[in-house]
Amino acid sequence: MLTRLEIDGFKNLKDFSIDFGPFTCIAGPNGVGKSNIFDAIQFISLLTDNTIIEAALKLRGANTNIADLRDLFWTDGIKRGTQIDIAAEMIIDPHVSDDFGRPAEASSTFLRYEISLEYEEPNEKGTLGRLALKMENLSYVTEGEAAKRLKFPLSAAKFRRSAVSNKRRAKQGYISTETTIDGVKEILVHQDGGSSGKPQRAPADTAPRTVVATANTSATPTILAARREMQNWRILSLEPSSMRGTDRFQDDPHVTPRGDHLPATLNRLAQSNYEDSERLFSRIASTLSDLVPIKSITVKRDEIRQLLILFVEEKSGIEIPARSLSYGTLRFLTLCILGEDTESEGLICMEEPENGIHPAKIGAMIDLLRQLAVDTSIKIDEENPMRQLIIATHSPLLVQLQNKDDILFAMESTIKGTNGAPIDTLRCRPLSDTWRCNETEKGIGMGTILAYLTTAPGAQLSLTDFEE
Repeated sequence: MLTRLEIDGFKNLKDFSIDFGPFTCIAGPNGVGKSNIFDAIQFISLLTDNTIIEAALKLRGANTNIADLRDLFWTDGIKRGTQIDIAAEMIIDPHVSDDFGRPAEASSTFLRYEISLEYEEPNEKGTLGRLALKMENLSYVTEGEAAKRLKFPLSAAKFRRSAVSNKRRAKQGYISTETTIDGVKEILVHQDGGSSGKPQRAPADTAPRTVVATANTSATPTILAARREMQNWRILSLEPSSMRGTDRFQDDPHVTPRGDHLPATLNRLAQSNYEDSERLFSRIASTLSDLVPIKSITVKRDEIRQLLILFVEEKSGIEIPARSLSYGTLRFLTLCILGEDTESEGLICMEEPENGIHPAKIGAMIDLLRQLAVDTSIKIDEENPMRQLIIATHSPLLVQLQNKDDILFAMESTIKGTNGAPIDTLRCRPLSDTWRCNETEKGIGMGTILAYLTTAPGAQLSLTDFEE
């Protein structure tokens, strides 16, 4: 669970910070930079599985033939920054397995990860520059500190006690950065058990990957658990062709960010709880019926072609394959399946969830999204997996359906730069009297968000047209 994100120098984000709860809605106009927050989250996740330059090039599917790494860095249109600093605070699952299937247990579950990257010009014209690792830290947050840092509403006795633990007593974290007497920056990996033994050292500037990306064994369980958490940060970009697809018997039975493998995932869920499979299908059908009039849902096996095919039965009794369902129905169905899959943990980011949904049904979509997120009033267990939702929207209707505590408003803001000159950037503002407000962040009033609360200028139809 990502609880806080701090960014400086990434795209239009300067001296930027944001606190997240189990469910967060970021609202703002097109082009203000909401997507850059998701890009930063995705970039951190990509760094756990790729080299630093590969992660940068894969961000948003960049074309490696024309990609310019400098596009990742803040610019005012004239000058461009050369350094990106990102920090992420997160709650992790302590029980993980390494790449060889061996179990591992983290000694701390509330962590802060920090990384700094610097752009270096290419030696030859016509070639890509490089991103040099300048700093990487992984430190822990104690149970006492967690009480102050976890600001969203929660049960301390149930949720926080089940989510936050710390067995480490050493002052240093798990990864740190030092500068030698020769001016060389080195990344240090400290022993997980808190022993005072010598840390492993590696030069930072020449590192092709982050330390977290190389943590693939149970020898460094907390670093490995941090990696697993960040690997589970997904940008849900559902594609109609993916959601409409059939699956082979041997396909991976887990929903992908594009929406692949709905039949295989649903089939796995039914087989893993065979005695209760009918109730599983009934729950999904009942939730889906809030959007479209359906009677049931099922997965059929084509033994000849060895395919799994998802069908929806309408109230009339007609069965319709997934390939014939509308985009909005498929998106809703995908979220229903994810909600039933306790293996689907981690952070899910979704832009414009209202797309393809009739305005009268957006409330049902929001209810479903909220139900996907972990319930912080009870402890974490199989029935309440650590799952988090962040959505971005510009829809006034979706904003009007939000709880005050869950919403942030993305706004263009001008701040003072290091040289005193004004800088245009992004800020996410909470509403007044909500949990994100503090001494430095007072929040905004309803008058600031009138565009989301009033009839659109030039509207030709309104309820007043029907008044007698």
